[in-house]
Formats: sequence, C-alpha cells, structure tokens
Amino acid sequence: MKERKYNKLNEKLIGRFITERSYPIDKLIRPVNNLLRNKPVSGVLLFLAVVVAMVWANSPWRETYHHLWTMPFSVGFGENYMISKTLHHWINDGLMAVFFFVVGLEIKREVMAGDLSTWKKASLPAAAAVGGMIFPAIIFSIFNWGTPTESGWGVPMATDIAFTLGVLSLLGNRIPLSLKLFLTALAIVDDLGAVLVIAFFYTDNLLLLYLEYGAAFLAFLLLLNFLGVRRTRVYAIVGICGLWYAFLLSGVHATIAGVLLAFTIPAKARINKRGFINHVKTLLDKLQRTKSAEGQYLSEEEHEIIEEIKEEREKIETPLQKLEYSLNPFVSFFILPLFALANAGIEIQPESWSGLLEPVSIGIVTGLIIGKCLGILSFSALFVKLGIAELPKNTNWGTIAGASIMAGIGFTMSIFISELAFEDPAVKAQAKLAILIASTLAGIIGMLVIKAFIGKKKEATN
Repeated sequence: MKERKYNKLNEKLIGRFITERSYPIDKLIRPVNNLLRNKPVSGVLLFLAVVVAMVWANSPWRETYHHLWTMPFSVGFGENYMISKTLHHWINDGLMAVFFFVVGLEIKREVMAGDLSTWKKASLPAAAAVGGMIFPAIIFSIFNWGTPTESGWGVPMATDIAFTLGVLSLLGNRIPLSLKLFLTALAIVDDLGAVLVIAFFYTDNLLLLYLEYGAAFLAFLLLLNFLGVRRTRVYAIVGICGLWYAFLLSGVHATIAGVLLAFTIPAKARINKRGFINHVKTLLDKLQRTKSAEGQYLSEEEHEIIEEIKEEREKIETPLQKLEYSLNPFVSFFILPLFALANAGIEIQPESWSGLLEPVSIGIVTGLIIGKCLGILSFSALFVKLGIAELPKNTNWGTIAGASIMAGIGFTMSIFISELAFEDPAVKAQAKLAILIASTLAGIIGMLVIKAFIGKKKEATN
C-alpha cells in the first residue's frame, strides 16, 4: 500500500516537470489510435463489411460489385517482371499473405513465450483444437462422401479468432481472463492446423523449380536470423521479392509463404530488462547533467544521448513483437474487412435457401456448430480425465461448452478455404451462405451458453 502511494506521488511530481505541447491534430489522432488498438472493434468492423457485401451484392448495383473484384491489377516493371491478376486474386493471395504472416508471428510468440510455451499450458488448448478440427472434418465427410463436394472437408475446421473474440467481448468484464486465453490459444493452434491443411491438401500443379527457389530464399532468411540481422526491412524485401513470389509461381498457395517468413523473424531481445533499465538510467542521468541548448532545440550532446536511448530500445524490443504490434491494426482494420467485402457478397436467390439442404451446406453447418463443440469438449474432457491438463481457472464445463460452440465461428478462414476447395461458383456461393449462417448461430448460441454458466461454481472434473 505504501509503495502504491509512493508511486502515485512520484507520478504527480514527475508530471509537474513534463511540458508536452499539444496540437489540434493530437485531438483528432488520439481516438483513432485508441480504436486501432481495440481488438473487439475489429470484429464489429468485420461484421459490418459482411453486411455491406451482402447488401451490395443483392442491390440494383450488384453488377458493379462483381465487376470491381474482377478488374485486372498489375504490379511490377517491364514485360518480364510484371504480375497481372484480378483485384480479388490480389486480396486473397497477396493481402491475405500478410494476414497469415501475422498469424505466423502469433504462433511463434505463443510457442516461445506464451500460452503454448510449455506442455502444461499448451496441452488443453492444443488438444481441444485438434478435436475441434477432426470432428468437423469427419461430419462434413459423412454428408459429402462420394460427391463432387467431398474436397470441402477442410472448410468447417477453422475458427475465426477476430470474430470469436469480438463476440466474446460483448459479454463484458464478466468473462474470466483464463477463458479468453483458452479460446485464443485454441484459435492459434487451429490457425496452424488450417495452414497445414492448405499447404498439404489444397495445393496442386506444383512447379518444383520455383519451389526450390522458395526453399533457397527460406534458407537465406534463416541464415539472416542466425547471423543476428534484426532489420525488419531486410526480411520484408527478401520475403516478398523472393519467398512470396517463388511460392506464387510454384503452385503452393502464396499465403503459406507468409507463415514461413514469420518463423524466420528474430524473436529474442539482445539485452534483458535489467540491463536495459540500468543503461537507460545512466543515459538519463547523463542527459540531466548535460547543458541544454537555447530555445526548443537539443544540443549536439543531448541529441547523441537520445539516439543512444533509441538504440537501447531497439535492443530490448524483439523484431517479432515489433512487427506483430505494428501490423495488427493494418490486418484487423483493413485486410480482413476488405477480404470480407470481396468474398462475402453472395446473391440470395429463391433457390439459395433450398441449397441449404444440399450436402455441402449441411456438412458445413453441422460441422461448425456440432462438430466443433463435440470435438473440443470431448478432447478437453479426455485430457482433464487423464490428469494431463486441468480446466482454466474460474471456468467450468458450462463455460467451456459455450466457448466450444463459439469456436464454430469459422468465417474468415472457412471462406478462404472454401475458395480453394471448390471450383464451381454455385457451390462456392452455397458454402459461403452456410458459413455465414453457421457462424452467426455459433456466436449467438455460444454467447448465451457462456452467459448462463458464468460465475457458477466450478463443476467437478472427475
């Protein structure tokens, strides 16, 4: 208590000496910055993008919607170094590679120092994620075995982390932090599973020469990491111009390059926290003793000290966290809503509702809602019963069941996989409508179940 009062007093005293000049632009930027750091808001924006896409695709201006995404867009220079694709293709293969890159950064961070860093932490969400992928795939296959749509078994396997956490946030502060962490870790393992499914099962017509080029660039990136290169620009140039381009031409889906690039980004700080604090304290003391220049300018010596402080900050900040922190708003507030806008525009015709009785739709809806829930709950119960893992703190089987249902919000990843799994535009439209319906139901039912069991005494695990 005394230490807390001392810290507050110290903050007040320091505040008296801080004279930060405020400008009108600061008042405009501050709310925007706060919004960009609010993850639940990104889920709302994603939902709005879906609504806009659906309304636009079913309005009198529906032709402009479809025409926009089929417009050609070229990147490069000269005739031999030019890539010309439709805008839809650039979004799904280009911008979504950035999304997968951020997913890869999250996976690497969680494995190295997060909720997946130890077996005790990772066992329950990892087991739950595996169950949540196996059961939906089996259920879909049961309904679609021997049909032209049997290749879509990967569609109901995915969980959309942005949408899921956005819906979970609607329940406010009553949600235990441990439940959020469980669902986040589960979704991250689920993302890794989706990446592997795309790489091994939704890739064809391989051109081995370009794949070898990609492997060479990947080896070079790993060498840069080993040598201690920490400039993120270097990884970006080699990753985009080399690794991503090689994968684009190889036949392996280009988004996989984003995940592989993420695994090569350095994830360790050059100095520890104690060393950083001690060195910065020394530099601040030196700055305090240095004579100031006239006016608002820094003296040459003061400027050199400030630059040294910047260098120390670079040493303690890992390139991985720096990239993840800077790219998350871009992905959440631009790439994912744009992807939703470009892919969720389904024309609803009278026959669309009858299409929900087709095997592909039934497989997706039952896979996402029932399969996800059964898979996550059964594998979680098995690991808890065997004593390998235990329920997260302040949760019970009721809230875990609600989270299991909510994990059926497949949206982004499910739609992405459906684009790869099916060739017939009519089947793609059926699949997307089924994904939207299943994701909506999973969100509503999951939220109601969690709300019903929040705060109840933890149920026995034996």
